[in-house]
Amino acid sequence: MTLSSRFTMPGQIRAVAASDPSGPLTVTGYGPNPLVTVITRVDLSGKVAWQRTYPGTGRPQSRLSTDGTLWLACPDRDGQLLEGVLSDGSTGPTARPECRPDEEIGAFVLLDNGFVISWVSGSRLVRRERSRPASVPEPRVARYTREGECLWSTPIALGAVSFPGVVEMGHRTGWEIRPRRPWVPEEIGIDHWEPLLVSADRIAASFTDTQGIGRTFFLDLDSGETVSVTAPAPTGRKAIAGPGQFLLGSQGYGAFTTGHFGRNGVETARWASHGALLVDKNGSVSGPELINSQPSRSRFRRLASDNALVDGPALTGYYTSYPAMDREGTAVFWRDGKLLAVDTDLTGHELFAMDDSRAVIGRALLLSEGSVVVPLDNEVLVFRTPLGPLAEGPWPCGEANLRGNPLLS
Repeated sequence: MTLSSRFTMPGQIRAVAASDPSGPLTVTGYGPNPLVTVITRVDLSGKVAWQRTYPGTGRPQSRLSTDGTLWLACPDRDGQLLEGVLSDGSTGPTARPECRPDEEIGAFVLLDNGFVISWVSGSRLVRRERSRPASVPEPRVARYTREGECLWSTPIALGAVSFPGVVEMGHRTGWEIRPRRPWVPEEIGIDHWEPLLVSADRIAASFTDTQGIGRTFFLDLDSGETVSVTAPAPTGRKAIAGPGQFLLGSQGYGAFTTGHFGRNGVETARWASHGALLVDKNGSVSGPELINSQPSRSRFRRLASDNALVDGPALTGYYTSYPAMDREGTAVFWRDGKLLAVDTDLTGHELFAMDDSRAVIGRALLLSEGSVVVPLDNEVLVFRTPLGPLAEGPWPCGEANLRGNPLLS
């Protein structure tokens, strides 16, 4: 195993994608400041084909299509724009979905024939305000054609939230630490991890308050009708488990679980683990745990039937890339300055190691000829490994891996 190349981008990397396993890579990240988004098309050796800059919101977002067109969400004078950037760097098709002046695109997914968008209140960075405005738009999820025509729009009401592990202390508690009573959030945003997933005819849209207590709304893709809503809970990593099925993680305030939800939005299984999960073509679920503790108590685990857990190797360190999986079922990911692999027998292998403790780590991409790409802060590392081609499975392989578009058609 070798580090075949490493190269630096203009700022922190937020997404890396490829429309073909042989490359090139499309890198989305910050520019000189968070309100500048930079798109770079670069090959695996680090040679830049082109680079373009756009106005940003502080949350760069892009989705890559099968034909190599990159769709980028960006603000402009007339609202919000979804702009297509062709493979040669020129401007392609654009869509201008109708929205309020104080709304921005929180997350979007590229459909075969349009878009699904989660709308939230515009960020303070864009508003250039220190305080929250008196009138705040209600979050919503909407579906659009490729031309930007709205097919439906569903308002999101998070309502009062609570969780047993959240406590408060103040005058009304007699200055004693007590469980916090249910509260109505003043500010609502998209969840930090996988906030919008589309699988078959179902959407999983996750929203949260500033304390990390949120809910996931399951919607019908065709009508926008709300199918089900989860109870308030600390947010966590999520995944597509199959057609119309999802895995929702919860971590924090004493929670450390993952639940499986069917297309009716009902939880059918729950495991006492939370992590960055892989789902293979047979529906088997596994991945590195993400426990908030030092020294690490995390392991690579398989989530088995009957809510059981199967132990894999123990994991040192803390910060972890989202893994990828090859057709032999071997998972690969970056953690604690190491490129690690775990095979189907849950045996761990160290493929590469260096002294590196960077906290900002993207997802691992598995390309052709065993090339593994890992973004670390503002740098891209490319490794040559003996791994096989990318696996075919609901998550995060196929479109949700290479193209960075969380869609299972």
